[in-house]
Amino acid sequence: MTAQASPRTIRIEAMRYNPETDKEPSWKSYDVPFRDDMSVLQGLQYIKDHLDGSLTFRWSCRMAICGSCGMMINDTPQLACHAFLRDYMPGPVRIEALDNFPVIRDLVIDQTSFLNKLEAVKPWLIPKTQRTPADGPNRQTPEQMQKYHAYAQCINCLLCYAACPQIGLKPDFAGPAALALMHRYNTDSRDQGWSARAEMANAEDGVWGCTYVGECSEVCPKAVDPAHAINQNKANSALDYFGLGKLLAPSEGAK
Repeated sequence: MTAQASPRTIRIEAMRYNPETDKEPSWKSYDVPFRDDMSVLQGLQYIKDHLDGSLTFRWSCRMAICGSCGMMINDTPQLACHAFLRDYMPGPVRIEALDNFPVIRDLVIDQTSFLNKLEAVKPWLIPKTQRTPADGPNRQTPEQMQKYHAYAQCINCLLCYAACPQIGLKPDFAGPAALALMHRYNTDSRDQGWSARAEMANAEDGVWGCTYVGECSEVCPKAVDPAHAINQNKANSALDYFGLGKLLAPSEGAK
């Protein structure tokens, strides 16, 4: 009988920061045993369960659906549940909170600024006339759904905000995810809300705040392509500037 091989280990260096007690962030190292199928998130959970219960981070679904475990992993915004320790051998793996956000503690960011921007783009259906259950389903064709389906895949993980250089330079910029979700509703055949969103889109911190670096689309784990959505709305915004607002909303069509 052969002896069982010792598990491999990898060093995880996690950013530690408690703004209530620390003057600045610091790094702490942990040696973590791992298997080939272990994600970075599972490595952090091992630290939490066995090495240091004070390490603070967000997570929920573990399946790249909830978007809550976004972190900087070796300087790249990623979902910790979607990155695997085997790919960072021989290490170390450096993990810190997402860039461009205030840190609440350790790897947890304050999302307040994003949530305010998200609300400002009115990411919900705004029909021309209100419907009731008696009106029945508000049907659309598969072709109509396909126009916005890709943008509806956004999980608000905020990786695009960490990757966006404009957010770092201009914190008031609405940002990739909010503007992509605005486009998702503007292109929905059931929506008539462009006029309600136009002020936000046309603002200096709206679509024109984007310089089309494209990093937001590169890091998106759901292939939403926020950069493409923003550029389409730049065309809409330009038409609106010339008083052609009724032509802007794809769901409204030309009048």
